[in-house]
Amino acid sequence: MKAKQTLIFLIVLALTASMLSGCGGTAAPTPATQEPTAAPVQNDPLESGDGKILIVYFAVAENSDVDAVSSASVLTDGGEAKGMSKFIADIIAERTGGELFSIRTENQYPGVYNDLADYAKNEQDNGVLPVITDKIENLDDYDVIFIGYPIWWYTMPQAVYSFFEEYDFSGKTIIPFDTHYGSGNGGTFRRIAELEPGAEVKEGLAVHQNSVSSSRQTVVDWLEGLGY
Repeated sequence: MKAKQTLIFLIVLALTASMLSGCGGTAAPTPATQEPTAAPVQNDPLESGDGKILIVYFAVAENSDVDAVSSASVLTDGGEAKGMSKFIADIIAERTGGELFSIRTENQYPGVYNDLADYAKNEQDNGVLPVITDKIENLDDYDVIFIGYPIWWYTMPQAVYSFFEEYDFSGKTIIPFDTHYGSGNGGTFRRIAELEPGAEVKEGLAVHQNSVSSSRQTVVDWLEGLGY
């Protein structure tokens, strides 16, 4: 009888081990939409005097077909309505003395949130690269390029892809920053490193859109960590 009980116990133990192995031994499949892994971004501080700075940003409020103040992506800073990327870009400009450049597109984006989301998804699904109307005439003058944008559908707006398609930043330092609703940088920092393999891409800053209006110290601390 005792031998029979021992045998039953061993069988139950074996079945239990088998079930646990089945639950934890297989990794979840990688989503097909995951961006390919690029070279890791750099996060070493800049040396002082690293060169002239350009701060590029894309703000839908400056590319919208409606009153910018009514857009969900706009906040008020000192009585001035600004896109969220512009808000952070201004702090960077104040801190570094860099020059601002706004990515302006030929097409106008909807200002209403749901319409904008649909429009952005359609651009992304169809690989549309919007035409940029303003140009950087003296890119060779700049050694450090900050680039800011909102996260749309887990990546950069197609207008920012147009920007990287248009310019070669080999030999320059790129420092990205973004605003988001919960997806962080969406892998875009590594994506930029992939798009611009000849540039040094620093670790960027991702700011939740609900926190942008109170992010000044966060931005300043980040810039100090970079050497500014």
